[in-house]
Amino acid sequence: MTRKTDPDDTSSPFTREALIEAIKLGEGRFSKRELARALNLKGDDRILLKEALKTLEEDGTIVRTRDKTYALRGGLPPVTVLEIVDRDVDGEMLCRPVKLDHDAPVIRLAPGEGAGKRGESAAGIGDKVLARLEREPDGSYTARIIKKLGRSAHRILCVFRVGDRGGARLVPVDRRSKHELIPVRGEGPQAKEGDLVMVRLSSERRHGLKTAVIDEIVGDAASPRAGSVIALAEHGIPQGFAEPEEAEVKAIRPVKMGDREDLTGIPLITIDPADAKDHDDAVWAAPDDDPKNDGGWVVIVAIADVAAYVQGGAALDRGARKRGVSVYLPDRVVPMLPERLSNDLCSLREGEERPCLAVRMVFDKSGNKRGHRFIRGWMRSAAKLSYNEAQDAIDGKGTGKAETLKKDVLEPLWGAYAALKAARDRREPLEIDSPERKIRIGEDGSVIAVETRERFDAHKLIEEMMIQANVAAAEALEEKKTPLIYRVHDEPGSEKIDSLVSFLPTVGLKWSRAERPTPSRFNHVLKQARGGEHYATVNEVVLRSQSQAVYDTNNIGHFGLNLAKYAHFTSPIRRYADLTVHRALIRAWRLGANGQTDEERAQLQAIAEETTSNERRAMAAERDATDRFIAAFLADRIGGEFTGRITGVTRFGAFVRLDETGADGICPISGLGNEYFVHDEAAHALVGERSGDTYRLGMAVRVKLLEAAPVTGGLVLEIISQPEQGRAPKSRFRKKGGRGRPDRAGHKPSHRR
Repeated sequence: MTRKTDPDDTSSPFTREALIEAIKLGEGRFSKRELARALNLKGDDRILLKEALKTLEEDGTIVRTRDKTYALRGGLPPVTVLEIVDRDVDGEMLCRPVKLDHDAPVIRLAPGEGAGKRGESAAGIGDKVLARLEREPDGSYTARIIKKLGRSAHRILCVFRVGDRGGARLVPVDRRSKHELIPVRGEGPQAKEGDLVMVRLSSERRHGLKTAVIDEIVGDAASPRAGSVIALAEHGIPQGFAEPEEAEVKAIRPVKMGDREDLTGIPLITIDPADAKDHDDAVWAAPDDDPKNDGGWVVIVAIADVAAYVQGGAALDRGARKRGVSVYLPDRVVPMLPERLSNDLCSLREGEERPCLAVRMVFDKSGNKRGHRFIRGWMRSAAKLSYNEAQDAIDGKGTGKAETLKKDVLEPLWGAYAALKAARDRREPLEIDSPERKIRIGEDGSVIAVETRERFDAHKLIEEMMIQANVAAAEALEEKKTPLIYRVHDEPGSEKIDSLVSFLPTVGLKWSRAERPTPSRFNHVLKQARGGEHYATVNEVVLRSQSQAVYDTNNIGHFGLNLAKYAHFTSPIRRYADLTVHRALIRAWRLGANGQTDEERAQLQAIAEETTSNERRAMAAERDATDRFIAAFLADRIGGEFTGRITGVTRFGAFVRLDETGADGICPISGLGNEYFVHDEAAHALVGERSGDTYRLGMAVRVKLLEAAPVTGGLVLEIISQPEQGRAPKSRFRKKGGRGRPDRAGHKPSHRR
């Protein structure tokens, strides 16, 4: 009989301290077997070790990592490799140890540490650094960079400038980089004033500006489309297709129906943005005629069969894996697959027969799924509709083909969606209201307008049907015990919850630290804020408190969607992870040729990590391109006034998001008034040291545009609104030697105007 033990039990063959010391010795690498070996345990003592580890895990002393090893919670080495992963609500850069796969304490980059040495770009989100850690009294850490990693062959995108005296300079486009470069002798004639050039450092001079070799002339910095050119080059987004890929595309012949299931008699339709060219999903719904499912629905989601054209391990497959995702910029799309596939052979175009991989799902009248079946099919899209066309038809304002399809196609889709929505409401996924901006581009590449995308029920219908198809894909593969790449979303880490808990009281809301974070708990906070002046800010802070979704072969569920099993299946034209799921389904359910190979199966975790990285790269490029296009749009409105809201406060100033465009700009702290302002981290505010007047997170303000730099995407603003009136603090800063003294809380005064 097994005896349950506690590490504090004197009859245990080892003490709590000895076990903790062994775990510490392992530095996160020791499994249960290795710990038993380190403690010289044998026989039944190994069973006691299991119980002791469980006890330590339950009381929060240790954590079990993804590779089934054990590590002390919160303890970090003094020097380690970090990845800069996020900014907190105050705009401070947050880091995470690269080799730690459990919850880490808060690690903030020390002020000024990310600025970059002369000739180097500054550190930003996604960068890896070797850093020295200093533990703070509250258990968090401050990181100081020893060196940036993986930058020895780093290339820097610059603008070639010619000075008044003819001397050339290379000005980095990254707004975080403050140091210019000099082209090496003889390099100047290659470029002309205003050219975008890709350079690499050529010397390690100790004094003066560093020199650089021009590798490539990328384009013209003054071009209306420069925002995209810069973003693609700066983030290393692969463009174009290699010769072997082009050769494979030319050799492709359209797939024939063969023994696929004929779906051409079912009026599947695509509903997409009006300007979409790649249509990778089509939908259809009808009442279930099964008398045992009264009021139920049958839904079919058909997805482009990319696996039929892109063979595993071939040149097209290798290229798609390298790119990972399609990149959507304001003026262009950089596709994962060549246009002949993405916009033609794989696109479910209206009236044209196409191979597909479909899932037929049955739901009861309450939206609960009763079953699903995957189909290697052959379809013909009955119509291509935009979201607006479909919504207008349902709202009684339809015209043309949308109105023709209303009764037999659209109304059943909306009927099925009503049932799915009821189930979604019961599930309570996270409901963050995050308006999406759309930049309208003219024929010459310049910005015509920046608009907020309207979100209709048509959008939500397609979204929910895709979610259900993705759930079915994960369940179908688990049923066959087939490894797959999941889309996972972890619950927020404790440090982000702590930040949220400290913020909410500043806007009259609260969160009990004893409550475990759940989507419904977040929704309750958002519901309380709805209709109030702080709603937009609470949305932003809740969004920032969330973890980032990733691809992984280890399933931890999807926190935001509140789903236990979820895998991306519905967009294989533009996401490589979806293609791997298609191949896995084909193999597991014997749906024909082009299924997953043993080689791909063995590489799934590597593919998951690569695709996550490629997705982050694409998101950064999309964000940066958007910033640059909006900066260009605002460049002729210098001196203009705008309304906005403070979305971040830091030691060096406040970030303000403009209402009109959604653009973010920095208001340097030196422009806030004729007194020192202190960053009060707990209150998420900048507080006047003499008056106590406050600029707080979420405050609505009016600003003046001082600078708009299309090349960097940076906006510099001046807050012209008066601060909220405060109470003068008892202890004030006094000027001493041109600098303020820290207050009792350890804050340092900011710049003075």
